[in-house]
Amino acid sequence: MLAIASLVVWLNLWLFRGRFWETATAPEAPLPSSWPDVVVVIPARNEAEGIGGTVGSLLRQAYAGRLQVVVVDDQSTDGTADLARAAAAEVGAADRLTVIFGTPLQPGWVGKMWAVSQGVAAAERVAPDARWVLLTDGDIIHRPGNLAQLVARGEIDRLDLVSQMVRLRCVAAAERWLIPPFVFFFKMLYPFAWVNRADRPTAGAGGGCMLVRRTALARIGGIESIRDALIDDCTLAAALKRHGRIRLDLTDEAESLRDYGHVGEIWRMVARTAYTQLRYSPWLLAGTVAGLVVTYLVPPVVTIAGQGAARYVALAAWAIMSGCYLPMLLFYRRSPLWAPFLPVAALVYLGATIDSARRHWAGVGGAWKGRVYDQPGASPAPSRQPRNPSP
Repeated sequence: MLAIASLVVWLNLWLFRGRFWETATAPEAPLPSSWPDVVVVIPARNEAEGIGGTVGSLLRQAYAGRLQVVVVDDQSTDGTADLARAAAAEVGAADRLTVIFGTPLQPGWVGKMWAVSQGVAAAERVAPDARWVLLTDGDIIHRPGNLAQLVARGEIDRLDLVSQMVRLRCVAAAERWLIPPFVFFFKMLYPFAWVNRADRPTAGAGGGCMLVRRTALARIGGIESIRDALIDDCTLAAALKRHGRIRLDLTDEAESLRDYGHVGEIWRMVARTAYTQLRYSPWLLAGTVAGLVVTYLVPPVVTIAGQGAARYVALAAWAIMSGCYLPMLLFYRRSPLWAPFLPVAALVYLGATIDSARRHWAGVGGAWKGRVYDQPGASPAPSRQPRNPSP
């Protein structure tokens, strides 16, 4: 019965889950007749390793319209602001960069959203006529034509949000093992084809690259409307889709430099928000654990240890699972031989999900960048800092 359940799950995912397993990148958009002003907002807290590359790549964009960049130095201690200015000076565009220093975190806000809100406010002063706001992170490198294509897609399709799931770093052994599954699971949770359809409620976004129409952002109440969101990208996407259209694609035109060199770092990244995704519900957690076991662990276990027809049914489920995962491996230039080992990665993410609930119950559920959020919407708890905050 478990083997049959697993096979039914994988047949449903393969055939009826918005072709989530496909890895095609966004088609090229026709260029608009005129290019609107764009302002970029980068929240940066101790981003010394990547901020120079990010700022430089944005100021080198082959974009015909007016482009301004705002960096919010969120109380960094590693020289983030100086490195941003140095990068702008290096490309001869110091006049197109504005660096502001973030004020202390206010009650009811999570750190990133407080920084973004200050950046958006500064953008109103720096580029009052900008039609679009690009929200990106301090570790994302954008290829020269990326912004133009984002704007072109937003203009031609009259979108309120154009987002990209940037290519994540996949260099260290832990990354090669766990990053392709991470993107695979994300696409399963938020099938991009469904996100891009106006008649589907599914809404998702990649937080590293979100081009937002300024009027749409104002319509939902600005960044303040998602001030306590730990999963800020998908929360913003959901708010915008209620009033307009959004789009999310995979891309090769932007990549993250964020180093997740150890399994523990990827574990903490997932554990930070997994229980939030489950709306802090023990019942949803129990259902998720059971679902992950049936979906990912039953096929290999029953294939190897089962008997009779159950083994062949489980093998069929395992084969469909591996086939669905194969395109993501190829997208990340990984060997197809990794495909049957997806259940091992799923076991890690299952453990991180359970740990996310444990951390929430212990009052350290939202630890990130040295800040800890005990409850949804709570201010950080400075007395309980994580021993090893994730980068």
